[in-house]
Amino acid sequence: MKIVVYAISKNEEKFVDRWYQSMKEADEIYVLDTGSTDNTVEKLQSNGVHVISEIINPWRFDVARNKSLSYVPLDTDICVCTDLDEVLLPGWRKTLEEKWENMSTRASYTYHWKLDENDVPIISFYISKIHARKNYLWTHPVHEVLTYIGSEKEITQVIDDIVVHHYPDDQKSRSSYLPLLELSVQEDPTDDRNMHYLGREYMYYGYYEKAIYTLQNHLKLEKAKWKDERCASMRFIARCYLRQGNYEEAKKWATKAIEEAPYLRDPYMEKAMISYQEKDWQSVITLCLQALPIDENKKSYINESFCRDFSIYDTLSIAFYYVGLYEFSYFSIQKALKISPQDSRLLKNLKFIEEKRK
Repeated sequence: MKIVVYAISKNEEKFVDRWYQSMKEADEIYVLDTGSTDNTVEKLQSNGVHVISEIINPWRFDVARNKSLSYVPLDTDICVCTDLDEVLLPGWRKTLEEKWENMSTRASYTYHWKLDENDVPIISFYISKIHARKNYLWTHPVHEVLTYIGSEKEITQVIDDIVVHHYPDDQKSRSSYLPLLELSVQEDPTDDRNMHYLGREYMYYGYYEKAIYTLQNHLKLEKAKWKDERCASMRFIARCYLRQGNYEEAKKWATKAIEEAPYLRDPYMEKAMISYQEKDWQSVITLCLQALPIDENKKSYINESFCRDFSIYDTLSIAFYYVGLYEFSYFSIQKALKISPQDSRLLKNLKFIEEKRK
């Protein structure tokens, strides 16, 4: 079985060695470099990677991905698309060879998108960028999607034991994302995924009216049926209203989010954050306690990190403190510190709580 890794790169020299070490189980590795001005190309080549340099203008992620895929030899059995800020855990090739089913055209696997300082996953979901060489095409200018274009039925499978860790470069600019998302929605205004992403991006930029309008449009789309994503759009609408100081609309949309997906922690915590701003401590406690029993390991990119790190216990400890339930506050801060033992603010809060317990 011939297995080939392919990727795109630009100014990734600090990731090259780590990335190569995790990818070298492949038979060959191809990288399309789109204009690095550092030592990315030289470092890749020194590791034996096939590097092709080409400027993509105007920039689109799907065009770059398709260019990189075009260099993968046609006799390849399985393609593995990754980014240089990702790491495939050792033994992935053996697992892939053992578990790849003869008729499969594509595999989903475990992606730890966000990890804590000890590499414990905070947000995980499935991605599906392992695929057959033929009949696949990348689409959309940003948040690109691997699309099956074959005439026969696509056959997919899940391989949980293949695991990717993501170590993003937080200094890297996202400035191209907004115009590319706007372009993507212009190209296909019926695409629910990118309409949701565009609304979210407007929220990140503080364009709250645009975000609310776009996210409400997402909810009206015929294709917008996935409750997790619908719930997220409702949460983001609530967040936009909150940042505008409109607490009533914020609470209304957070409640809608809970009703849409009551099996997720995230909408309860979204509403808890609104109650926190209002200093409605009893509601904060109620909502956090409703969120806590919900499975925190659901694999979805929709998950919010503040629902799965120390934040829920931190929030509870503060709410319990202000209603005078100091023992419960102490218990909650201890749980938070177990997750994040070096957090200076949590340690300071612990001292305040201990004083009240005396």
